[in-house]
Amino acid sequence: MERIKHPAVAGLFYPDNPEQLRLQVTAFLKDGQAGRIKNPKALIAPHASYIYSGATAGHAYAQLQSVADKIQHVIILAPSHHLPFPGIGYSSAAQFQTPLGCLKANFDAIALIKNLPQVNQIDEAFEKEHSLEVQLPFLQVALGDVQITPLLISNAHSSEVAEVLEKLWGGDETLIVISSDLSHYLDYNNAQKKDQEATQAIEQLEPSALAHDHACGQIPVKGLLIAARNHHLHVTTLDLRNSGDTAGSHDQVVGYGAYAFA
Repeated sequence: MERIKHPAVAGLFYPDNPEQLRLQVTAFLKDGQAGRIKNPKALIAPHASYIYSGATAGHAYAQLQSVADKIQHVIILAPSHHLPFPGIGYSSAAQFQTPLGCLKANFDAIALIKNLPQVNQIDEAFEKEHSLEVQLPFLQVALGDVQITPLLISNAHSSEVAEVLEKLWGGDETLIVISSDLSHYLDYNNAQKKDQEATQAIEQLEPSALAHDHACGQIPVKGLLIAARNHHLHVTTLDLRNSGDTAGSHDQVVGYGAYAFA
């Protein structure tokens, strides 16, 4: 019997009502300035509750409108917030469920990387993790029924992430999504400065300039920057804001950025 990964944060980070969820994500995509980037190969999108970061994520996923009919496979790399482990983890689940239905895991892709020493099956890391899950409704609305390869990153090196990306790079049928927020719990003005630093590092494809306090997903982001430089991609910043701009106070904010690589 196929194992299904059931949602952990539906009703908490995003609506658990399917109609409400689809309407909310559709609105984020509509407001996301579609068509700014032609043929995006990779996106960086935030992973907070939709009330905080959904609008920023909408700017990233709106870029898929013109290529939705080409994309069949999405690699999602996200930081593990709840369980530390060495390397990169994958799940044995055959399907990942949201209120909008299920997305099928691409076991053929997993087969290409699971013999790498840094890649291991770690089901327990996925159980409560939100950083992957909040991306799935955006993929379902923007792309429909695609296969996914969800991977969690804990204590890994950016070069190990880049190696996995090279194995799975593919062509126009494959999209890469990096799930990451930016600075955490600084005051508004310092957060803006810190997030501008992170954005400069991302735009210049300079992984060495991205520090641990720039982004909670700095390891997968740095892995993407290495791979993007190898493939001569260019980066466009689509949106940059923080929780003080959306639904929070200015005392302690979390930064959110949307970026596209093409």
